Amino acid sequence: MKGVLLAGGTGSRLYPLTRITNKHLLPIYDRPMIAWSIEALVTAGIDEIMLVTGGTHAGEFLRLLGNGHEWGIDRLSYAYQDQAGGIAEALGLAERFVDGDPVLVMLADNVMERSIKPMVEAFRADPVGARILLTPVDEPEHLRHLGVPVLSAEGKVELIEEKPEHPASNFGVTGIYCYDAAVFSVIPTLVPSGRGELEITDVNNHYVNERQMAYDVLEGFWGDAGESIDAYYAVNDFVRANGANRP
Repeated sequence: MKGVLLAGGTGSRLYPLTRITNKHLLPIYDRPMIAWSIEALVTAGIDEIMLVTGGTHAGEFLRLLGNGHEWGIDRLSYAYQDQAGGIAEALGLAERFVDGDPVLVMLADNVMERSIKPMVEAFRADPVGARILLTPVDEPEHLRHLGVPVLSAEGKVELIEEKPEHPASNFGVTGIYCYDAAVFSVIPTLVPSGRGELEITDVNNHYVNERQMAYDVLEGFWGDAGESIDAYYAVNDFVRANGANRP
């Protein structure tokens, strides 16, 4: 399985911290934010990774990561997204790198207390369709800023609603997804959303409609360090006290 780390975006929600750097290079406790997502993939057994970034600070990733060997990566590739075209568009840049293999896609501002290895191993065992990682969220106001699954009585995903006014469950979709190689034939069929981007929720709902969507529920803490200044510092505080990517 290959890994794709998405580290683009303007970082506007963390402004002015992001005025002089990419948000994924900001520190989370004792290392750059991007290092935690790399560790998450490497400790889950994924050591072929493509980093997709953009903007004026893209070269700083090369200076930090180099060929990736110091970080436990066997093969590190880079791709550049010219403009903010959405998560699905950014994933599309990795098609030749993925080269027909199953792929794990991770938004690089996701930080987890526990390892994602169980999810990776489950998809490796049956690499068909898609698999997403859910997290319990107690606050409805937080759910209104996330993708939220509509679950059947049997616990199957029937639909994923993006930023719903009335969340249908108390689970949020984290920015961690596994796909088979057919995802690259789905992306060209997408229609840009109202904000002019290709949405990853539309990719996920394609697999839902094909009845090829599975999920895992994350145990422990999950944070989106790019969500807001408050969320960024909450993630910092948690990692400083508890670490991340623990078995």
